[in-house]
Amino acid sequence: MGTGRATSSCLAANDWFCAEYLRSRSTELTDATVQHVWITVASVMIGLAVALPLALLVRAQPRFAGPVLGLTTLLYTIPSLAMFSLLLPFFGLSAALVVTGLVLYSLTILVRNILAGLQAVPAEVREAARGMGYGPARLLWEVELPLALPALMAGVRIATVSTIALTTVGALVGKGGLGNLIDDGVQTTFKAQVLTASVLCVLLAVLADVALLGAQRLLTPWTRIRTAEAKV
Repeated sequence: MGTGRATSSCLAANDWFCAEYLRSRSTELTDATVQHVWITVASVMIGLAVALPLALLVRAQPRFAGPVLGLTTLLYTIPSLAMFSLLLPFFGLSAALVVTGLVLYSLTILVRNILAGLQAVPAEVREAARGMGYGPARLLWEVELPLALPALMAGVRIATVSTIALTTVGALVGKGGLGNLIDDGVQTTFKAQVLTASVLCVLLAVLADVALLGAQRLLTPWTRIRTAEAKV
């Protein structure tokens, strides 16, 4: 009995660690986590879909390197409050506002990594593929992109982890996933809510990074072979 009362009283005492908060707010925590995950996934996937053509453009037309890389870097330096304010007239207070902002932030990482991966493909490999009758599209999808995967996946990992952190800023418009709970907890000095939501954000980032690293190793088995040979 004494243990039960002590556990329940942690909410009234506003403790940082409170098991009763986890039990009583499990639905709220789940909903916020799900929103956080889908906003992150949507932002990174759309960012990847935008970054790939930009990287291909820069690779094909080097004169565009300065404008494209400069613009994506400039976008990354815009404070989130200013970014959302600029996008507000187009999207209103919606999840699309947050996703668009996060996509723009992800471009500087994704474009640079995709471009670095494509540029690292040996010229002799391209020439050999062309000699075997590979056209531009087949060369890209079957030769260049697979060889660029380590750099591409590294960019996706960095972009994903940073996007998980930046998603919390969406609390400014009520679409920040776990950031909503953190913001509300800070305003009401609800310690257990702030700590729990913050820890969940960190766990999401760690799990996403580990999962993407595992996917990278599965998709690029030749890198493991090279590592093993180097150790020998």
